[in-house]
Amino acid sequence: MNTRHTDTPTPEILPLPAFNDNYIWTLRAGKNVAVVDPGDAAVVEDYINRHGLSLTAILITHHHADHTGGVLALTATRGIPVFGPASEDIAGVTHPVSEGGRVSLDALGISFDVLEVPGHTRTHIAYLAPGVLFPGDTLFSAGCGRLLGGTAEQLHASLQRLADLPAQTRVYCTHEYTLANLRFACAAEPENAERDDWQRHCERERAAGRPTLPSTIGQEKLINPFLRTDSDQLLGALTEHVGHRPANALECFTELRRWKDVF
Repeated sequence: MNTRHTDTPTPEILPLPAFNDNYIWTLRAGKNVAVVDPGDAAVVEDYINRHGLSLTAILITHHHADHTGGVLALTATRGIPVFGPASEDIAGVTHPVSEGGRVSLDALGISFDVLEVPGHTRTHIAYLAPGVLFPGDTLFSAGCGRLLGGTAEQLHASLQRLADLPAQTRVYCTHEYTLANLRFACAAEPENAERDDWQRHCERERAAGRPTLPSTIGQEKLINPFLRTDSDQLLGALTEHVGHRPANALECFTELRRWKDVF
């Protein structure tokens, strides 16, 4: 997959903090910028105005208001494409996309494949370019989204699909949930040296006012309990929590998600 044009620099990817813990991801090349899941228009407008940028596109992963709330305001005076899941009626989406679709951001020199990754919601999508993944609320560092419309079976399958991506793929999650997720990960898998190293790294980053993201697929496979349902440590802790040993990976994932919901 070609991610750049010869006359366009590779986009820089930076987060705009919004609300309590959201990130609106920006892709910037020169004076052109696209944004992913802009729940707050004011945050984006401030960034654009401060840097003299031109907003060229919006990418939406799912319908929740903290990911879509700024779309109509941002497009009120701009004739720009807004990409979003085709199977959901989201106000402001001009280019509905689905599995196998392609999003070409010519002004930024990058293109994305569309992946359907339901579970958190029934119609969730992700955007994938070589080395770059915007998973919305499907995958977090050390965690995953709640079931708010989809099923555990769907979310488990979606996460397994993402886990099969190249290890170096950078994961641009949409929430700064990492430290809270890691606290649960410590309970779910008491002994995990890689996870403990990642936790110390993330604590340093947050103490310095920096995001814990992006992570990578390879990192998540080492530390994310929802991608580690075959871990003996995790199975032991989960068996103690629920009172029986899960029969398979899906049951393990389902019980793990239930445990996290009340942790």
